[in-house]
Amino acid sequence: MNSYLIKGALFVALLAPVGAYAQGVIEGSSNGIEEGNKKAGPVGAVVGGAVGAVTGGVNGLLGIDQRPRFRQYVVTEHRPSFRYDEDVEVGTVLPPDGVEYYEVPPEYGVTRYRYTVVNDQVVLVDPSTRSVVEIVH
Repeated sequence: MNSYLIKGALFVALLAPVGAYAQGVIEGSSNGIEEGNKKAGPVGAVVGGAVGAVTGGVNGLLGIDQRPRFRQYVVTEHRPSFRYDEDVEVGTVLPPDGVEYYEVPPEYGVTRYRYTVVNDQVVLVDPSTRSVVEIVH
């Protein structure tokens, strides 16, 4: 019975990132696994991973409460907006030249990504791929 529960939870946790990778599923899942393992061992890690993936998908990388504050931070920094001729959405790969990336301050807890402004939208970007991972509304 336990092996079916574990396999089922892993299946859900592995499928969740397919539709919502950039909205924090991976980090939510990772945090959930870590916390679940601390509190309830391997089964807790599996359940925590699935719950964390869902929570991360809903909250995004910054979290619901931090988005307006982060957006205001970017506005006060007066970062120039890069003009991009196509729609900017999660998964868009930005060009290698002309886009300036900035570090996210540590208090927002997003150390793996950088931010920039594209077409007057604040976006988080994976610096290794230049892919937009979250649009900050």
